[in-house]
Amino acid sequence: MPQSKKFILQENDIPTQWYNVVADMPVKPAPMLNPQTGKPMVAEDLYPLFAEELARQEMNSTDAWIEIPEEVREMYKIWRPTPLVRARGLEKALGTPAHIYFKNESVSPVGSHKLNSAIAQAYYCKKQGVTNITTETGAGQWGAALSLAAKHFGLELAVYMVKVSYHQKPYRRSIMQTYGAQVIASPSMSTKAGRKILTERPNYQGSLGTAISEAVELAMSTPNCKYTLGSVLNHVSLHQTVIGLEAEKQMEMAGEYPDTVIACFGGGSNFSGIAFPFLRHKFDGSRQTTFIAAEPESCPKLTRGAFRYDFGDEAGYTPLIPMLTLGHDFSPSNIHAGGLRYHGAGSIVSKLKADGYIDAVDIPQLETFKAASLFAATEGIIPAPESSHAIAATIRRALEAKEAGREEVILFNLSGHGLIDMASYDRYFAGDLANYSVTDDEIKANTSNLQEI
Repeated sequence: MPQSKKFILQENDIPTQWYNVVADMPVKPAPMLNPQTGKPMVAEDLYPLFAEELARQEMNSTDAWIEIPEEVREMYKIWRPTPLVRARGLEKALGTPAHIYFKNESVSPVGSHKLNSAIAQAYYCKKQGVTNITTETGAGQWGAALSLAAKHFGLELAVYMVKVSYHQKPYRRSIMQTYGAQVIASPSMSTKAGRKILTERPNYQGSLGTAISEAVELAMSTPNCKYTLGSVLNHVSLHQTVIGLEAEKQMEMAGEYPDTVIACFGGGSNFSGIAFPFLRHKFDGSRQTTFIAAEPESCPKLTRGAFRYDFGDEAGYTPLIPMLTLGHDFSPSNIHAGGLRYHGAGSIVSKLKADGYIDAVDIPQLETFKAASLFAATEGIIPAPESSHAIAATIRRALEAKEAGREEVILFNLSGHGLIDMASYDRYFAGDLANYSVTDDEIKANTSNLQEI
């Protein structure tokens, strides 16, 4: 395993502001719509569901830079800045002329990038006097992060965890419980949305859309309670931009600039975090970086979804979001990358994809585990199944560079480690995993009745 080189920043290099990409977009996303009135949402419409400052951040389309509260920044110092690493071991194994770098977000206390937004959301809820919060989680990375943040700020947390992941990843459930959160397998009998789904499909193993419905319903029916979420919406992407802002400084230290930026894609949190700060240089024409979102072949909203107004949840409790979607009724296959099993993309990424600023690829499950195993053997880090999609896309790109005989600088986001996901690796090595795909007819059936943008 060749010695890979790390680029380390100091505490005073942690960004003091988040970057709001919407302010610089040449064409801004269409507004979210109130499903009852059909009219564009304003921040005040979101106050019953979210902390007010988060609602204002969600709707902010004019301020490119938003101050990070000092208390949030102080907590970031526990693990930030995170390292940027030149993956020389992987380069050698591939025999590629490409220079491969990764931003290592797996070093956070909970093992993923999700803490960047969890701390911010818990802070704003506490500052407003909220006592209880709810959320959903797929693989459990977001639930674990919010559980720690809630404990720090003295908030009570209920987490609806997608049922298939609740059973596939019991230790991540245990992490949440260790931090004091209540964890419920979704769909459950504790909400009207859950009961309806279980009545219609008694053996349904859940989806992020279902879990969001349950978490939203509980928040709306509980006094002094707010809903929080780990992806999709604009304010979550905003908080994650600390990743790319740090990476910019670190690439300067390395004396290079990325030709290609890659991250896995579920709802968009870690892709946004690494990509958005670099995108502003593409907007002004000073750079022509390629941006690639790597999603599962079994849940291909960016590569094959329809650009429609759709609900962010299965029961239809959320605003209508302009998104690339497979339809809120879409039932994803039970792949082990539970954090990527979401039917739609956030409005920002959807608009950037539609306007040609970013690209996307869909990756079969077995290819991701093959890539993860190579990365672990060459770089010593066992990646989460979600992050393995970014690694697989990086390997594809590096081999293309090798075949073309071109030098290329590739940066990808290692959004989390896989030390709580070893059961999925066991199944991979035993030959028990399979690839899953979705048909055009399934996508059409789930999106044909949705309103066009």
